[in-house]
Amino acid sequence: MNRVGLLLIVLVQSLLFMNTRPISVQERYMDQYKDMAMSEMKRSGIPASIKMAQGIMESQAGRSELAKNANNHFGIKCKANWDGDTYLYVDDDRDSLGNLTHSCFRMYPSPEDSYKDHTEFLTKRSRYKSLFNLSKSDYYSWAYGLKKCGYATDPSYPIKLIQTIEKYDLYMLDKEVILAEGLEYIPVTEKLTVIEPVKPIMREVQTKKTVNKNGKLKRKKIYR
Repeated sequence: MNRVGLLLIVLVQSLLFMNTRPISVQERYMDQYKDMAMSEMKRSGIPASIKMAQGIMESQAGRSELAKNANNHFGIKCKANWDGDTYLYVDDDRDSLGNLTHSCFRMYPSPEDSYKDHTEFLTKRSRYKSLFNLSKSDYYSWAYGLKKCGYATDPSYPIKLIQTIEKYDLYMLDKEVILAEGLEYIPVTEKLTVIEPVKPIMREVQTKKTVNKNGKLKRKKIYR
């Protein structure tokens, strides 16, 4: 077989390998709900990237108990003004003795209803009003703004949102909506850098003495 033929075989095999890469559950989730996220962005101004990333995280890409049994993709609890169906689930609420107890979560007829109610949840509460002064393409500020407004208690929530958005290029959904509206898309100028894990502090716990082959004393410090 000549060299050209061998190269063609390698190229075909490479293409076949690329086409058979398994699709992740997150990618399947995005394909299923990205149009809904973009539609809600047009209606409310909430970036589709933010809504999509929250949906992926809060629902475990549609695999959480709340998503499967209650169509609740954003972990929204009942609150005092909810008069729809409910679903009881042990989350982070505790009784008078400090024991975990069932929390009341909203239950929806469909995932689409959950996406729409998530929009209502943000747009109709004064605590989130400041978010809508932000650029619709600035997912950085939206991510940190949600935390500042009290959406989540996890201190790393903004970072997790941004990492999800950038891992799956979800900002492209924002770009599509903004350009379709005839507006200028202003991208985030600096992507999130990889955060290096904190290295543990090494403390000397002892000095080990040994004698080498030349009879000289050696000292080796042992750290933990």
